[in-house]
Amino acid sequence: MPGEDVRRRALAEMIRVDHAGEYGAVQIYRGQQAVFGRIEGKAHAARIIAGMEAGEEEHLRTFDRLIAERGVRPTVMAPIWRLAGFGLGAATALMGEQAAHACTEAVEDVIEEHYGRQSEALRGVDHELKGVVDKFRADEIAHKETAIDQGARDAPGYGVLSAVIKFGCRAAIRISEKI
Repeated sequence: MPGEDVRRRALAEMIRVDHAGEYGAVQIYRGQQAVFGRIEGKAHAARIIAGMEAGEEEHLRTFDRLIAERGVRPTVMAPIWRLAGFGLGAATALMGEQAAHACTEAVEDVIEEHYGRQSEALRGVDHELKGVVDKFRADEIAHKETAIDQGARDAPGYGVLSAVIKFGCRAAIRISEKI
């Protein structure tokens, strides 16, 4: 059918970028856990982050399955996203709990918007993938709300920190869609 190859490529790009994003999110939380898990008095923050990390790991397993089932090539950027994600998580945790939560809020805000656009594009095209995207979008919104409740917006330099992280996330999305 005409356009089928275009549609197949678009779906592969969605799965590839979502897989990369969930992989990066797991790495961010692991970086934060590496810091908070070693600092006395940070058990509360570590528990919150561990809960969000578990959610991202579930998302990653789902996209691992979709990559395999649908024969989608994962991004070649995974080693870079691993280092960048872990480094971002560790750096924001070293800046303090509020900065770590500001990181979560910024990342989840971009991902919520990204999943929202995907959900619209998937309407009537791929019911299974749309269901996954919609469920995970709700999870990301919950993570963002948790981060806000934990003081994300009180982080020193919040505006700049949030803007830089959002820019990086949007760039990673564009790159991971293609390579």
